[in-house]
Amino acid sequence: MKVWIDQDLCTGDGLCEEICPDVFTLQDDGLAYVKESGTVLNDPGGSSQMASVPSDLEDAVVEASEECPGECIFVEVG
Repeated sequence: MKVWIDQDLCTGDGLCEEICPDVFTLQDDGLAYVKESGTVLNDPGGSSQMASVPSDLEDAVVEASEECPGECIFVEVG
């Protein structure tokens, strides 16, 4: 599973970071970004910055995607 965030849609609520802080983080710009192995993928972010999700965090990433008020979290399976 891979995940990315469309920062143009992000509302900065931080629910994703609350639900799964190992994969999501809010940066100084007030927007959420994905992390992979502790590295924030924020240059430039968006679909070009897709993070692989560890299998033990997949359920939390799906939950974060479903709860996101901005509907900006995109999960790709396979």
